[in-house]
Amino acid sequence: MLTSLSIKNFALIEQLEMNFSNQFSIITGETGAGKSILLGALGLVLGNRADLTSLKDKEQKCVIEAHFDIAKYNLKDFFDANELDYEDSTIIRREILPSGKSRAFVNDSPVNLTELQDLGEFLIDIHSQHQTRELTEEAYQIEILDAVANHESVLVAYKKHLSAYKSAKSELKKLVSEKDSLSKEADYNAFLLEELLAANLKEGEQAELEATYEKLNNVEFIKENLDRSLVLSNEEEIGIIQNLKEVKNSLQKVSNLSDDYKNLFERVSSVLIEFDDIAKEILVQGEKLFNDPEKLELVSQKLQMIYNLQKKHNVGTVEELIVIQNDLDSKVVLADDLDNQIQKLQSKIEDEQTVLDSLAAKITDKRNEAVPVLVNQITDVLSQLGMPNAGFQFDIKPSETYLPTGKDVIQLLFSANKGTDFGLLKKVASGGEMSRIMLAVKSILANYSKLPTIIFDEIDTGVSGEIAQKMGDIMKVMSSKMQVFAITHLPQIAAKGNQHYKVFKSDKEDTTVSELKLLGVEERVIEIAEMLSGKNVSESAISHAKSLLN
Repeated sequence: MLTSLSIKNFALIEQLEMNFSNQFSIITGETGAGKSILLGALGLVLGNRADLTSLKDKEQKCVIEAHFDIAKYNLKDFFDANELDYEDSTIIRREILPSGKSRAFVNDSPVNLTELQDLGEFLIDIHSQHQTRELTEEAYQIEILDAVANHESVLVAYKKHLSAYKSAKSELKKLVSEKDSLSKEADYNAFLLEELLAANLKEGEQAELEATYEKLNNVEFIKENLDRSLVLSNEEEIGIIQNLKEVKNSLQKVSNLSDDYKNLFERVSSVLIEFDDIAKEILVQGEKLFNDPEKLELVSQKLQMIYNLQKKHNVGTVEELIVIQNDLDSKVVLADDLDNQIQKLQSKIEDEQTVLDSLAAKITDKRNEAVPVLVNQITDVLSQLGMPNAGFQFDIKPSETYLPTGKDVIQLLFSANKGTDFGLLKKVASGGEMSRIMLAVKSILANYSKLPTIIFDEIDTGVSGEIAQKMGDIMKVMSSKMQVFAITHLPQIAAKGNQHYKVFKSDKEDTTVSELKLLGVEERVIEIAEMLSGKNVSESAISHAKSLLN
């Protein structure tokens, strides 16, 4: 429950600090006095977005701090799941800086707005006139019915399997699309792969083939030049070897006379040895050469095949062709693997469907059992609120698809009077009737919900007199199970509260501020009397106010 609220520099509020009890609290004040400002401040604590217009003094930061006693509400798991420090007395603080930046803290740990909003759902239900319209929405009608049906464990299991089912369906769709894409290319890929496999490619073979081709294609020319080289090297009179020998002999004769000559002699000796070896190698290479038209043709064909494949695949080496070959081969393997994966997913989806159908059937049964209980409870409360002939029907029809909360499509039908046809609630209920119906629903949910606090923001719109008195009684009963606040303009409701707070404006120097005050007994009599008769309070209004307050 909300134990205290501190507001600094927010809208028309300079500084406000207020403590609250766990009972029925009333908040009253003239239109425009600042009741909506209080709700706005609470909204920021619960994760609403803020901007610089929230700051009263644009040079100072706005700070809103709310203290909650959550010891009885089993929220420790939520704190653990969000890695927050749990405290029985939890403090939520929201700061809006002059720069426009907003910060939020739970027990001094920084949190984002999503975490704040998630936590807020466990703490306070702020019921405004806008929320009354939620009663006409199917999702809210299901939420009411499920609260009475009390089958949370089945709903949790259903949602878990629904998530697995959707995930499997999404993965199946992805794999089928991938397979379709592969299937369209399968024949062409198979042809390309077969073509590459037929080439029997090996790394480095292109360079070898090109060298072999050049030799075989130029045998005569090569042989002619090798033979000439041998003649020049080995000719008896003027051959290079013979001349080198003569140079060597001449230098040998003077090598003992100087180290310089000796060095020259040794160098020529080395050249002679090396050149003699070269001449022998030329002879060997020449003997290897011979015309082989068949081999030349085979080499030429293999090279042409490689060139054609490189051109087709827009690459320049055999190594790149081998990479493409491996990739095509993996696609063929992938296609086969996809079939296995698709089959497994289809089996998983069928299993999940079986479980979902079973759980959805249990949910439907529980809802059907809860309908008469809920209808009786609502009509009992509405009878107290001046609608003795109100009737409700829950039209539950099966859905063809899996919905977030089962396979039920629900419509809430309403009839205000005997003998009138049932129609959709949103079409046949008036504003005043909607307010009373919503209060009836909230009072019933108080018996099932563990929510600590509820704030009714002018739920009494469209009602007065005895009905207002009954609405106050119902909220008073609700306050025995939870903390209840009622923002109201009706004295009949205001008189029911255990505490009464007044929102009012005052002038301080050159500015207007909103303030919140806990009224004493006499102040409360005056406030209710003013609600009855206006600012000019009469003795009869005072007497009436005291009567209401009993």
